[in-house]
Amino acid sequence: MGIWHWLVVILVVLVLFGGSKVSDLMGDVAKGIKAFKKGLQEEDKSIDKPEATKSIEHNSSTTAETRNDIGSKAL
Repeated sequence: MGIWHWLVVILVVLVLFGGSKVSDLMGDVAKGIKAFKKGLQEEDKSIDKPEATKSIEHNSSTTAETRNDIGSKAL
């Protein structure tokens, strides 16, 4: 497609939709792009902050006593 084809397509679009609708559409597209970029930046910030890690303390003597108690009750 040459330059003349593109000019005809643009002219047809302007005639069908009018100049104001095309500019409104482009404004909406720009708002969508800005919102997308903002969402990406917020996601990057949440990834940079490490979450607090939780650890569970394991006490083997308590587990052994609990198992003995359970075993004696079952008999």
